[in-house]
Amino acid sequence: MPTPVIQSRRIVALWLLVCCALVFIMVVVGGVTRLTHSGLSIVEWQPVMGAVPPLNEQQWAETFEKYRQTPEFKQRNHDMTVEQFKGIFWWEYGHRLLGRVIGLVFLIPFLFFLFTRRLDPEVAWMLGGIFVLGALQGVVGWLMVASGLVDEPRVSSIRLATHLGLAFLIYGFMLWVALDLLFRERGLASDTMRGRASGMLAIIWLMVLSGALVAGIKAGYAYNTWPLMNGKIVPDEIMLIEPWYANIAYNMATVQFIHRCLALIIALMAVGLWFDVRREPPNPRPRFWSTILLAMAFVQVGLGIGTLLLRVPVNLAALHQMGALVLFSIAVMFRHTLREQKQFQM
Repeated sequence: MPTPVIQSRRIVALWLLVCCALVFIMVVVGGVTRLTHSGLSIVEWQPVMGAVPPLNEQQWAETFEKYRQTPEFKQRNHDMTVEQFKGIFWWEYGHRLLGRVIGLVFLIPFLFFLFTRRLDPEVAWMLGGIFVLGALQGVVGWLMVASGLVDEPRVSSIRLATHLGLAFLIYGFMLWVALDLLFRERGLASDTMRGRASGMLAIIWLMVLSGALVAGIKAGYAYNTWPLMNGKIVPDEIMLIEPWYANIAYNMATVQFIHRCLALIIALMAVGLWFDVRREPPNPRPRFWSTILLAMAFVQVGLGIGTLLLRVPVNLAALHQMGALVLFSIAVMFRHTLREQKQFQM
């Protein structure tokens, strides 16, 4: 029978895994919100009052009138009706509501576990940091939306990448702590192996950022061929913008080229890690997760190629973004099987 300490660890880990599941859903909903051009439908940031949607026709009319003042309505949706507006409103509202739910689901149990002394001090500090990141995420999300309400009906690609990158960091940190509470044994691996696994995680995160840049400037609608980019390995337009570093964020050719290169690097790294693990001391858990990581890396590459060739259909593009988080999750689990020592003594 589990001891009270083990039971306490499992309860905290289960709570964190529930939070991870909610963040996972939020990332997917956020992707669909972007793909359906719904993200600019709510033009105010009201963390408390905004939790209540329009409840009658008068409130819908008032909300729609605020949207009618935005560049998106004036330049793209000038013939939109209230009923059509409701379709995009609910995606953005659901995304924001999920953010509020996640905040409460995280904060209330965290305070309970903290005041009942069920958290090791190191765990408590880490979870406190995660909560701060979550609050920052809300601010970044609004700044992202606000960037599309001024002149152009599109959000800043840099802010979009920051918003998505923060979501992955929050998710990854929560998943790591949960795994550390559930699995206490020391991983059998060399420092080199751990470094390569950490590098894989970092490259996946960079790929996520580059994917957000691709989405932010709609680079997925250009160069819809593979493996060449309109007949060339490196497109001529790759350094078209001055200064040169602006190409990294705003040049469709450069942004998509970087995203393709990172995808190729991840696939090759997954193959290398699969072989490397089998040269280490026998350990079934890293071997299992290295195989899952290898398989998912190629699935994700396939989803990306399909999304590109078919010119970004909503369903496939949303699946591709979800695949990125699945790949990231597997990479976290794989790296955790190699961790150096028991980190938390809770």
